[in-house]
Amino acid sequence: MKMNFAKQSPESVTDAVIEESEESFMKYRILCSVLILAHLLSGCAVKTDTPDMQKYQTSYFDLFDTVTTILGYAESEEAFLAQAQELHDDLAEYHQLYDIYNDYPGMNNIKTVNDRAGFSPVEVDRRIIGLLQLCREFYDVSGQRENAAMGSVLQLWHEAREFGTEHPEEAYLPDRELLQNAAEHTDFDNVIIDEKNLTVFLADPELCLDVGSVAKGYAVTEVCRTAPSGYLISIGGNVFVTGPKASGSPWIVGLTDPDGGADIHSFYVEKGSVVTSGDYQRFYTADGENYHHIIDPDTLMPGSFWRSVTVFCDDSGIADALSTSLFLMSKENGEALLTKYGAEAFWIGADGQEYMTEGLREIQRT
Repeated sequence: MKMNFAKQSPESVTDAVIEESEESFMKYRILCSVLILAHLLSGCAVKTDTPDMQKYQTSYFDLFDTVTTILGYAESEEAFLAQAQELHDDLAEYHQLYDIYNDYPGMNNIKTVNDRAGFSPVEVDRRIIGLLQLCREFYDVSGQRENAAMGSVLQLWHEAREFGTEHPEEAYLPDRELLQNAAEHTDFDNVIIDEKNLTVFLADPELCLDVGSVAKGYAVTEVCRTAPSGYLISIGGNVFVTGPKASGSPWIVGLTDPDGGADIHSFYVEKGSVVTSGDYQRFYTADGENYHHIIDPDTLMPGSFWRSVTVFCDDSGIADALSTSLFLMSKENGEALLTKYGAEAFWIGADGQEYMTEGLREIQRT
């Protein structure tokens, strides 16, 4: 897999948040996302050195429980907004298909599959089959670090995080015994995928799918297969670039400092995806300690190898799965997975030490 990243650019370029001042964008923090987005004017145009094309941007707030920003080049605002709406509408279908909390009329989605666990196979859209096949693959190659069948464990952490966020003085950790009992029902081998008949059956009635670590990336890659070149889509910081800007220069993607402040590094990207998993995105505090949302299947506690892991890869679904997998394993094991998929990565350790694969040095800006 050859990634389409640029080594340098002859012109000044902007980062993936579309801010000319290069404000950080990677994986919007929940508490500051509104402040960042206050700078993003829906449908605003930026003049370029390409006479017939201008850069436009718009944002949506109804996809995958996060902020989606789309920008690209078009001859008019009307043309851009029509294309952006088409991308939004396609992503909305994936959002509904992969939803684990809500039902939709006339649709069998991941929630439907969970609701019928142990009861009967569920006929599903081929886009669910494709996603679960990717989950199946990474369950194996990651040594179960990436496991979409961990829904029952993740739900306990989700409930604790939601409560702790709303009631910080009463924040608690999930009960250890409940976590261990839930972990008995996380074997992805009990997810029976019938590609021929387009059905999914959860053989364990207490197994629950949670595809949140892969769904956004998989969806954006599929939707962008037919998108025009020169568009950038950021879904909660999960960034996909369909091609260079109208001038031919690459986009600049900045990596956020987990402790806040300015971007720590930036990279030139002509085409492909950039996805970060980090401990600073979704967390809560209990007894003076922060607990984030990326749970290690061995300890049933938040992973402690890294502060953040960023993956650069042609395919955003693979990048999504890799970033979670690498976050929960040693650098050496992570490098082996990167080689398998032709991807690059940037790690920030718990001690603040930084590491990057050699391929990233060729596209590093700062």
